[in-house]
Amino acid sequence: MKDFVFMVAPLEDMTSNAFRTVCYRYGADLTFTELVRFESLAKNNKSTWDRIIFHDETPTVIQLIGHKEQFLKKFLSMFEPSKGFEGFNLNLGCPAPNFVNFGAGCAMVKRVSKTKKLVEVIKDRGYKASIKLRLGLNRFEKDRKVYLNLIDGVDADFFVVHARHGQQSYNEPADFSVYADCVKTGKSIIANGDIKTKEHIESLKSIGVRGAMIGKPAVLDPSIFNKLKGLSCPSADVMIKEYTILTEKYDEPFRYRKNVLKRIGKSDFFGVGESVNL
Repeated sequence: MKDFVFMVAPLEDMTSNAFRTVCYRYGADLTFTELVRFESLAKNNKSTWDRIIFHDETPTVIQLIGHKEQFLKKFLSMFEPSKGFEGFNLNLGCPAPNFVNFGAGCAMVKRVSKTKKLVEVIKDRGYKASIKLRLGLNRFEKDRKVYLNLIDGVDADFFVVHARHGQQSYNEPADFSVYADCVKTGKSIIANGDIKTKEHIESLKSIGVRGAMIGKPAVLDPSIFNKLKGLSCPSADVMIKEYTILTEKYDEPFRYRKNVLKRIGKSDFFGVGESVNL
C-alpha cells in the first residue's frame, strides 16, 4: 500500500464501472463496487452478478455483505477474477434494517470470531480481504469500543473506519477522534466520513492513518482526489461528458446515470437524511 491511499466509497446505484473509472482518472487510487450480497451471488442471481462485472482495468475492490460462511464459500468457488480486481471488502458498516435485523452490516462489528472466519475464507482462496466498519451498531457499542476489538482481532489487509455508529445519520459529524486509537492497534486504517479538505488529509496523515475513503463529495466532484493531492482538475462539464460516454460504452442501467448526473457539479445535492451506503 502507498504511503497514503485515496479510495472511492461504495454508493448504492451510483458507483458503477463508469463512475469508478472517472474517479480513477482524477486521482482515486482504489475504487469499490456498490455492496452485493454474497448469498445472492451464491444463488447465481444475475442482477447481482452484473454488479461485479468489470469493463476495464480500473483498480477495484468488490464489496460483499452477509454473514453465512457457506454462501461465501459457494460464491468464491464460482468466482473468476478479472483484470483490475483488487480483492474483497466485507461491509460491517451498513445500518439498513434489512441487513442489521439478520445479523449483517454494522450488527457484525461486535462479532469478532464470525468476521475473522469470513476473512479467513477469502484469504484461503488467495484473495485480499479488507473490512469497512462503523463504530458499532449504536452509541453503547461505540462507547464500549467494540470496533477496536474487531480491528485488533481480525487479520484483514486494511480497515476502513466510518467514524459514526449505526444509529447516526449523515447529518451528524463523523468523530475523527477515534482514529488515533484505531492506529494504535498497528493495523492499516483508512478514514471515512466527512473528509473534504486538504486540512482533513494532513490531520489524518499526522496520526498515522493510511488513507481516506470518500463517497458523497466524490459524486459531486469526481476530481476531488486530485484536488486533495494539489493537482489540476477538469471542469464539471468535462467529467460529465467522460462519464456519459463510459455509461454508454458499458451499457449501464439508466438508474446510475440518473443518480450521478443530477449531482456532478452541484455544491451539495444530497438531501437531509438521504440514505446511501457509505
